[in-house]
Amino acid sequence: MSVATSQNRLKLSTFKLNALLGMAQAISADLKTEELIDRFRSMLNDDLGIDRILLYKKEEAHWDLLLNSNCPQKVVDSISVEKDLLPFNEITFVGVSDNPILLELDVIIPVVQNNIPVGYVLIGDTNEYEKGVSATIRHLNFVQTLSIIIFVAIENLRLFHKSLEQEAIRKELELASKMQAMLIPSLDSMPVYPNISIASFYHPHHEVGGDYYDVITLNEKEFGFCIADVSGKGISAALLMSNFQANLRALFSVDIPLPRLVEKLNERVMATAKGEKFITLFIGKYNTEKHTLEYINAGHNPPLLLNKRSKQINYLTSGCVGLGMLDDIPVMNQGSILVNQSSVLICYTDGLVESVKEDGRVEYNTNIIEHEIVKPLGVNQIIANIASARGIGGEGENQIFDDISILGFDFF
Repeated sequence: MSVATSQNRLKLSTFKLNALLGMAQAISADLKTEELIDRFRSMLNDDLGIDRILLYKKEEAHWDLLLNSNCPQKVVDSISVEKDLLPFNEITFVGVSDNPILLELDVIIPVVQNNIPVGYVLIGDTNEYEKGVSATIRHLNFVQTLSIIIFVAIENLRLFHKSLEQEAIRKELELASKMQAMLIPSLDSMPVYPNISIASFYHPHHEVGGDYYDVITLNEKEFGFCIADVSGKGISAALLMSNFQANLRALFSVDIPLPRLVEKLNERVMATAKGEKFITLFIGKYNTEKHTLEYINAGHNPPLLLNKRSKQINYLTSGCVGLGMLDDIPVMNQGSILVNQSSVLICYTDGLVESVKEDGRVEYNTNIIEHEIVKPLGVNQIIANIASARGIGGEGENQIFDDISILGFDFF
């Protein structure tokens, strides 16, 4: 063996070692996928003399062509990964392929993870070689190793950027959750009237939810209140509920009749949601001197009103369809009731009374509310007992699949 040949082999071996080290280091470097692929192309085309390269990578349920170097478009258009490449789990010379168009290339190099192909590198030569041994043959093992490294690098980059996106989304949801919590009134912000105690509970299923309740001072002897639930979950439901909160606060006054208020709210919801979502709502107005409660139930779960003396429970159902279902509400009934001065009113959203059983069935059950409301306790403790019996924060949590809100009043 001549000195020149030995030097060339040493030089080539040194290049390959440095190339592998450089590509391995690129896995942890702040490089873009395009930059990694271009490094790969440059090593094969420029340094090793491999003329044609195709690089396919599995992305979710489809295959992406990440690199085409010097391959005619007719070749690319004629290759189907599912049909032409998936049968190969080992390095294969394309002479055995059923697709004649693959004869434009020389070798198929699969990249396999857990016995499943996640990528394919196809290489070929159009150059003439003095000894008849092409670069694809001479450097095949090196190209295979380099291909594995490039796929690891690309996948690591994808996972890294995905984690950054998820962290950004998490922070945005955390901020949205804090902002939405500001729309839900705290007990300290509730209006204070003689002989009335107000309590509430809020448990979003995710960071943000579509539940909402409010108690609004109208004048020194009247207050309004509502509890509402947007269809669906997540950001879209939370945004619609935020818009609804602003409209309710702007429209609810001592002078506006409840039917007119509900009509106006329906117009606003239709304009915002365009019929894609709707809101169920229970809205009421209470006069502390006359002890009268006027209300409209717009497709919402009927609240329970308990007369403590007789132990009789009434379900407040008078009302109309939910908001945002129809442009014009065809029928609307306003309920009016004289509230005995020893009564408890519990309003809630459907997450409280709906649960998923082991067989997947959704069960609707108000037994927990009925069982707890009759106990001789303050409304704050009644609501705490209901939440505890529902399993919130405990073993029953896995049966909860929606936001839960409770708004209660003790009239004494």
